Amino acid sequence: MEKMAEKSSDKYFEAIGKRKTARARVRLFPAHKMTFDVNGQTLDKYFPTLELQGVAKTALAHAGEQKYKVTVRASGGGIHGQAEAMRLGVARALLLATPLIKTELRKNKLLTRDGR
Repeated sequence: MEKMAEKSSDKYFEAIGKRKTARARVRLFPAHKMTFDVNGQTLDKYFPTLELQGVAKTALAHAGEQKYKVTVRASGGGIHGQAEAMRLGVARALLLATPLIKTELRKNKLLTRDGR
């Protein structure tokens, strides 16, 4: 018996952010409430300090009134590198969702990869 894969009707925007050896695959789903899922955990459990949470959420401050369900799969590097990779991934995904905010994201240096 052949199994059919169910296709989700949810539209999402996907992007990858990198920082040194850390990588983050980010998916933004339009939602009614802003939620985060990082490697199967909530944002405050995965990034325990307010500084790391702030780094990860920086790009979403430019999303305006739009709300998203953010899912992230982060790997490699340290926890700070993963937070910065997540910031870049979110910014790139936001650019796909709303191309009009490119100048604002670029002005705040959120679309620049730090490849040191």
